[in-house]
Amino acid sequence: MAVEIVDPTIPVVKNLLLLDAEGKRIAVKYFTPDLNSVTAQANYEKSVFVKTSRTNARGEAEIIMFDDVVVVYKFLGDLMFYVTGDQDENEVVLYTVLQAFYESINLLLRNAVEKKTVLENLDLVLLAMDEIVDGGLILETDAGTVATRVTMRQDGDGSPLSMEAASAGVNNPGLVTLSQAFGSIKDQVARSLLK
Repeated sequence: MAVEIVDPTIPVVKNLLLLDAEGKRIAVKYFTPDLNSVTAQANYEKSVFVKTSRTNARGEAEIIMFDDVVVVYKFLGDLMFYVTGDQDENEVVLYTVLQAFYESINLLLRNAVEKKTVLENLDLVLLAMDEIVDGGLILETDAGTVATRVTMRQDGDGSPLSMEAASAGVNNPGLVTLSQAFGSIKDQVARSLLK
């Protein structure tokens, strides 16, 4: 679903890709009409994977220019995260979207970012992608906010589950509280400092 952007200064994302270690599609979102068939998308994903698979983007994200498209990507576990934009798009903005993408997935999956876990929680991954970018427009780049919005659950009447209900013992293992998110971030920082 493409959005006609009136203001050329608004940053626009062409697509979000999540591929496995073999370059196969896990979750993707396309925001431009130029890749409107599944075959064209599969060919594009394969060519991006072939171009980037031999690089070492495990520690820091990498940026390349590929077919007049800026590709920002990072490998995390056995998954490849990609964000692309037009050739005149700001790479820092695309990197910020990429960072929100993989950090929110990391928070949602509680540091167990691997293909099996992502496939088991594909609904959370797709919701996170929707919370970050909609129609090519960047909505949110804070991973904690994205994870909080994605894990909001609805009770039986369709209204958001209140924190009182959650703390009163309603069984909802997918709900991540703010303190749990901060605890997870604290653990990640502690692990990275001890390395």
